[in-house]
Amino acid sequence: MSKKKRDIPVFEHPLIETHCHLDYLKDQPLEDILTETQRVNIERVITIAVSPDNLARVRELTQAAPWIFGTQGIHPHDAEQYTDDVEAEIRQHSRDDKIVAVGEIGLDYYYDNADRAVQREVFRRQLQLACEADLPVVIHSRDADDDTIDILREFESSLTRRGVIHSFTSGPGLARYALDQGWCLGFNGIATFNKADNVRDIIRMTPIGQILLETDAPFLTPVPYRGRENAPFYIPFVAEKVAEVKGLDVTEVVQQTYRNSRRTFHRLG
Repeated sequence: MSKKKRDIPVFEHPLIETHCHLDYLKDQPLEDILTETQRVNIERVITIAVSPDNLARVRELTQAAPWIFGTQGIHPHDAEQYTDDVEAEIRQHSRDDKIVAVGEIGLDYYYDNADRAVQREVFRRQLQLACEADLPVVIHSRDADDDTIDILREFESSLTRRGVIHSFTSGPGLARYALDQGWCLGFNGIATFNKADNVRDIIRMTPIGQILLETDAPFLTPVPYRGRENAPFYIPFVAEKVAEVKGLDVTEVVQQTYRNSRRTFHRLG
């Protein structure tokens, strides 16, 4: 018989879930997930677009509750599906009140699901779109640190709202560049994994004023619930781990990351 899992902590100060995929959650009805998310005092949730197939679904989900927000963008895995029509759809809905960022965009050389040259072109096009919309961006970068830095350098003066490099697992070089340029780094359940010392090292070097909390649900479920589908309501465990790694009181982490989230995603209100 497995051990009873520890109850999810509930903090007095609210949390903001800055990165999940509500349309991918399958193990529980969405209504139940949202109820539990509110029970543990998560005040706002950002659900992330990744492909032409879910742009509209993300927009629909933002209408499910006043506290659900979304993004519009194409993940590097689907860069080869990026067309002028897709770009026009993202541009049109970047004006929507409930759309808080362009994302999830970037480069992924680990899986190489799309040609790398195409990934770079699509990354640039979406960064330019974010500049035009005056929106922050949500960036995915895996095994592509140098090219991510080189492309971001092209937009240093025109991208007035930075955003976040989410699920940060890259090296200290990309971390230092991003932090120096005013980006936030997003951390999730990976920080709780036994072998993730590299991620905890980045958390230690990241100022608390530039950390965002996320789950990336349904992926990357934190300890002690690994093996289950992830969900936004597990984000308190990420807050606890960040506090432990940085030697801070968890209340300070919760309060500061809340402020960071609202500063980064200005449409959250």
